Amino acid sequence: ILRGKNLGKTCDQDDDEVEIAVDNAAFMDEFFSQIEDIRNSIDKIDENVAEVKKLYSVILSAPTSDQKTQDDLEAITNDIKKMANNARNKLKTIERNLESEEQERVSADMRIRKSQHAVLSRKFVEVMTKYNEAQVDFRERSKGRIQRQLEITGKATTDEELEEMLESGNAAVFTAGIVDSGISKQALSEIESRHKDIVRLESSIKELHDMFVDIAMLVESQGGMIDRIESNMDQSVGFVERAVADTKKAAKFQQEARRVSAHSQKHWSGFPKAAEIVLPFCLAFANSHRDARDTAEKIVFTGHHRVKTESS
Repeated sequence: ILRGKNLGKTCDQDDDEVEIAVDNAAFMDEFFSQIEDIRNSIDKIDENVAEVKKLYSVILSAPTSDQKTQDDLEAITNDIKKMANNARNKLKTIERNLESEEQERVSADMRIRKSQHAVLSRKFVEVMTKYNEAQVDFRERSKGRIQRQLEITGKATTDEELEEMLESGNAAVFTAGIVDSGISKQALSEIESRHKDIVRLESSIKELHDMFVDIAMLVESQGGMIDRIESNMDQSVGFVERAVADTKKAAKFQQEARRVSAHSQKHWSGFPKAAEIVLPFCLAFANSHRDARDTAEKIVFTGHHRVKTESS
């Protein structure tokens, strides 16, 4: 009550600043929570892609795939699709928010958010590319099995003819005219099984195609930013490695100096002292660049807690 007007104004300004800081901290809490969810989804997709590859190998190693293997493959494929859509939607939401706020504010928080979004977008595309490559490889190997079985039945086909058969989606196209014999029946069974595998696979590829292209285009537009992030990280690591190397050299010189005989020490008495002076500077140099690297890592890769530690 006894405060003057100026004092009261200053206190009000401090309250406003505290309120803004608290609101911003809460906002970044939510952002890093989203980033962590996306990162976990991408990591889980990567694990599932490895499992899909194993199941593809099991399917290709047997004349016909058993129902359990097919059920397991379908379940994992659905999980990948669900998590990929979830990650894509969150990345797109962050992208829209960044675009709407870019004209209004330019701050360290904005740079952190852009960097995190860019790095995760590229990681997402890398994982989905790995998945797509596994699918394409499985399709080609399945197609090769069909072609070999058709040759066994005396119905040789070219790649173009086989692709036309696959595009028709009708297994009868493969089996028409095959002679009714024991070996032909076995070949026929595998042809039908491989055809079903390819039909299921192509359905999955089509479902993920639009989403994959959408994020891939986003990453391409961010190429310059991501390249700069990686360049900065490489430079920081390079600085530290050189500083550590210089520090090791200085330490080695100091150890060698201490082994000098008493006679030599009379002539080179200043050398150990010089090494003792140089070593702290080298250590300081290494520490400063290690801090630079840590700061870069916090901006690009770390979660919320490390960023809060840096700001404090």
